[in-house]
Parts: sequence; structure tokens; C-alpha cells
Amino acid sequence: MLSLVGIFVGLALMIFLAYKGHSIIWVAPLCAFVVVLFSCAAGLGEDRTLLSSYTVDYMQGVGEYFISWFPTFLLGAIYGKVMDITGAASSLAKVIVRLVGTRMAVLAVLIPCMLLTYGGVSLFVVVFIMYPMGYEIYKAADIPRHMLPAVIAFGAMGITMTCIPGTPQIQNLIPMDYYGTDATAAPVLGIVAALLIGIPGYLYLNRRVKSAKKSGKHFEPDPQMSIANEDEKKPSWHWLSGLVPLIVVFVTLNILDLNIVIALILGIICCFLFNMNMMKEVPHALTEGAKGSVTAMMNTACAVGFGSVIKIVPGFVLLTGLLIGSTSNPVSLLLSEALATGVLSGATGSASGGLSIALSAFADNYLAMADNLGISPQLLHRIGAIAAGALDKLPHNGAIITLLAVSHCTHKESYKDIFVTSVVIPVLATIILVVVWGIAM
Repeated sequence: MLSLVGIFVGLALMIFLAYKGHSIIWVAPLCAFVVVLFSCAAGLGEDRTLLSSYTVDYMQGVGEYFISWFPTFLLGAIYGKVMDITGAASSLAKVIVRLVGTRMAVLAVLIPCMLLTYGGVSLFVVVFIMYPMGYEIYKAADIPRHMLPAVIAFGAMGITMTCIPGTPQIQNLIPMDYYGTDATAAPVLGIVAALLIGIPGYLYLNRRVKSAKKSGKHFEPDPQMSIANEDEKKPSWHWLSGLVPLIVVFVTLNILDLNIVIALILGIICCFLFNMNMMKEVPHALTEGAKGSVTAMMNTACAVGFGSVIKIVPGFVLLTGLLIGSTSNPVSLLLSEALATGVLSGATGSASGGLSIALSAFADNYLAMADNLGISPQLLHRIGAIAAGALDKLPHNGAIITLLAVSHCTHKESYKDIFVTSVVIPVLATIILVVVWGIAM
């Protein structure tokens, strides 16, 4: 019990400090230390000590994440910087604004985010791709820049990650291994969930933009964004230099089924080929992109390390046991799964991590109870994925930290809108879905 208290104390401290704008690079290990300190009194086990749990388990989580994701972060950051420096993102953004209109700037950012994630592009990569594009769209529409991260988070980490049937994002694929389902599991439930989350979220973001304009707030430049020389002669098809690289990345990753590293390299080359007059900027783009990737990568890896420590302390076993709850009817079963995946995703700051932990522990029990209650495994698949994609986006979530680092905004500036659209609305939608579908069984 003391170890369980330590988990909540460490998590609360981490959320508080992250929201106050402190660097997760020192906040995450400090909070991990607090969790381990509480657990020491409860007994960590013969194979672990205070020091080893901190230096081995925490650092192993950080290191494994670095090994798995550094190439993607590095190339994703360079890709975004190339799109920025060459003016490709700016030119495509201007075309989108002309087609959609500045009054629909939110939609102009949401649509590309959703298309990219539904097309299989990692949401981390989408962050790097969409920030320079969204930056130009919000600049043209004169919307406060600190409101942009919430739109990117909602578009990239929302309904196309967990709700819409067939999405190739890992959060939708993990339940397949445990429930024997496919990526299009529970299509009606998924579409209804997308509407329950998508419509209120879009209306909220739009209302926030209108409120900012009425208050006389304007776009604030990002001093770290490079601005292409507008006086430099560019070909008449220049806006294609922003569109074609996106298509190349999408086709290479999803149709040709090549690795994301290859897809990003081809996207970078394509962008420069379409902007030969900007080739002199190659060294600068590589340098700035590399710098940005290290900061974003370190922020995310430190948050993942915190989750790794939580998983090895005694209180985590008690936490998972409490989440299984009583499952005597369809509503209670679906609610139990939603709580398990949601809470564990929130604790680890990762939807995929929380989902994997919850299903590896409880999937067999859920399947057995679902069979007795006449519930399709497809419902378990979809409810689990949706719930995992709600509470995971608390302030210590790796993707949120990366997004804020890339956009040079703080939690204090931008997290409120992220919380409403990516946490509150999905949680409420999940409760509605659990009750309605549970009663209907």
C-alpha cells in the first residue's frame, strides 16, 4: 500500500512540475526517485535496491527508448526543419489557407494531421512535419501560436489513433494479439466514438480561436523558426514542394511498406530536389534539425524512464489488481477494461505502454468473462484502445512533451486546451460508450 501511495505521489509531483514549465529532463528522474523511495519501505525485492532501481531500471527505460526511436526523431526533426527552411511548409500552408480560408485555420491543421496518422505515419513524426506547416497557417490567420499544439495533438493523437476502424497506429494493433481481432474491430462503435470525440473537440478549438480574436490576441512569432527569403525567385509550382514530400513519405511507408527511416530520408531528398535554389541551406537544416531532435528525444525518453520505474515497484501489482474490479454484467466488464487501460496508460504516460501492460495481465480474464456475458471481443478491442488514448495524454506523456518542445511552448501556455480536447472529451466519450454499448448487450 505504501508503494502504491508512492506511485500516486510521484505521478502527482511530475504532473505538477511539468505543468509549471520545469524541464522533464530533471523532473522525471526526481519523481522516479520519489516512487522508489516509497517502495523501499515496502520492499523492492532481493534483486533490487534504491540505487539499482534508479540507475538500472530507470536508465534502462530511457536507453531502450533512445535505441528504438532516435533515428526516427532525428530524421523527423530534420524533415520538419527542411520543410521550414526551404519555404515548402510555408508555400503549402498558404495554398491550404486560400482553399479553406483563414476562418477555418483549425480545420486546415486538423485534416493533414488526421490524414498522416491514419496513413500510418507515427504521431511523433507528424509533430515534426505539422508544426512548421501549422505555424504558417496560424501566422496567416493571425491566431496565437500557443494554441497550435492543442490542434496538432487533437489531430495526430486523437480519433485516428484509436477510434476510426482500420487505423494502422500501434494503439489499434496491440489488442489484435490479445483478442484475436483485426484492425477494423467494432466499426460502428469506432465511428460513433470518432464523432463523440471529434465534433466537440473541433467546436471547442474553434470557439477558443474566436475568443482569442475577440480579446485582441494575435500571432506571436517563434524566434527559433527560420523564415525563407520571400524575395528569392521561386518556381510557379513551388507549393508542390510542400505537398510532394508528404506524399512520398506516405506512399513509401504505407504502400511500399518500407521503414519509416527510409521514408523520411526520401522525403528530405525530395523536398530539397524541389527547392534546388535552397541547397545552400542543407548544412543549416541538418544542424538545427539534429539539435531539435536531441532535446525532444531526451524529454520523451525521460518520461518513459519514469514509467519503467513504476512498472517494477510492488505498488504496481496492487494497482493492477484493484483495476480488475467486479465484472458481473456487460457495463461493469467494459468499465473495468476502460479503467485498467486508461489508468495504466495515464500512470505510464503511454497509450501503447498502458494498453500492453493491461492486456498482458487481464486479457484472458476479460475474454472468459466476455464469453459468459455474450460480449464480442471486438468491443473489448475498441473500448480498450479508446480508453488508452484518453488518460495517456497527461502532462508527462512523451508525445505531448515532444510536441511542446518542438513548438517551443510551455505546459502553462498550451496544456489547458490539450487537456480539454485530448483528455476530458475522450474520457467522457468513453464513459458514454461503455454505458450505451454495455446496456445494449
